[in-house]
Amino acid sequence: MNFLSRRFPALASRDFAIFWVGHLFSLIGTSMQNTALPLLAYRISGRPFDLGLIGFAVTLPTFFLAIPGGVLIEHVDKRKAIIVLQTVMMLDTFALAYLTLSGQIQIWHIVLISLILGIASAFEITARQAMLIELVGRESLPNAIALQATAFNISRVLGPSLIVPVFLLFPKNSEGWVFLLNSISFVAIVTGLFFVRTLYKIPAEPRAHSVIHELGEGAQYIFNTPAVSLLVIIAAMLGIFGFPIVQQLPVISKDLLGQIGDTKAIVDMRNSFLYTAQGVGALIAAFSIAMNNSEHRRGLRLLLGEAAFILGMIAIPLSRSLWVALAIIAFMGWGSVTQLATMNTLLQTQVPDNLRGRVFSIYLWAVQGVTPFGSLLIGWMTQEFGLSTTTLVCGLLSLAVVGWIQLFRPVVRQSAG
Repeated sequence: MNFLSRRFPALASRDFAIFWVGHLFSLIGTSMQNTALPLLAYRISGRPFDLGLIGFAVTLPTFFLAIPGGVLIEHVDKRKAIIVLQTVMMLDTFALAYLTLSGQIQIWHIVLISLILGIASAFEITARQAMLIELVGRESLPNAIALQATAFNISRVLGPSLIVPVFLLFPKNSEGWVFLLNSISFVAIVTGLFFVRTLYKIPAEPRAHSVIHELGEGAQYIFNTPAVSLLVIIAAMLGIFGFPIVQQLPVISKDLLGQIGDTKAIVDMRNSFLYTAQGVGALIAAFSIAMNNSEHRRGLRLLLGEAAFILGMIAIPLSRSLWVALAIIAFMGWGSVTQLATMNTLLQTQVPDNLRGRVFSIYLWAVQGVTPFGSLLIGWMTQEFGLSTTTLVCGLLSLAVVGWIQLFRPVVRQSAG
């Protein structure tokens, strides 16, 4: 326990440890569902467009709700808000399981359920991130953020592999059993939250101004704080031109790595390897940051994470062998989590307590709110010009913008330490 406390100071908090374990179980269930849901949708309709429509429904609410959600979250008890939102997500997933197991599921059901899940998530993510400091205090906050990233990436490795035995045990309506397990997994985090104490709780302030006015205060703080505004710009740039590239992994496995005589099983196996490589790279990054999140290295870590992800994008056209592709994707997975976890830490440690919810919601909007449109853009570019051209163009654009900021606006690195 002493070793854990030294290496992972956030786990010294009994309340954070309870929350983290419950959240890990829930994330594993969600990862299982995220793997099984596209299989179900494609089996029902056989149309790739429906896969994009479902992804669009999940992420679109963030575009509209993330920013006002940050204002609203600041005026409520964050722990209670997460309990309510996680319960909504649990019931939503249970409805999906029921419809699938009963054989009534249709594409419009999946789209509607995905939309409800996206709405709840748009508020829950901001509330959860804002609650971390209430569980561990400011000193252990960077480690808590890193451990959150570790839990997420553990689930990305375990979730896809755990659906295999479920599919073998329940060959009929197997996706429905995965969804049922996910709905049960929400019980872990909801139950844990009832036993969690927010010892460093920041009292919710009564609203003195309108939502628009408070939103303006958050935006003004970002505008007047270059170290924060530049991080938001970097996040938005990569949210449009960078992170959606990962959705094109099936194109790498089928087209860039394709060979004459490939069977569906071979292509699926390559695709599985690529997703696993991405998850392993991401998990290594999250675990290493959790082990050592010294503030003196954050500037360098941010720079290395950005370089790894962007240079990986530019190198994708070189993926002509499986081993090279696995190395590039693992490199990008490491870079993605390294820069996101570092930016998250920088924002939460620099922003005043009374502005944290709304500032983080603007950052969340920059990372995830613009992603649906980035997904459509990159999907269209890939279809029209090919994946190699798309990743090269997007990689060079990202390199130009992020590189300029790092070279000519060193306040980003200086604020990081």
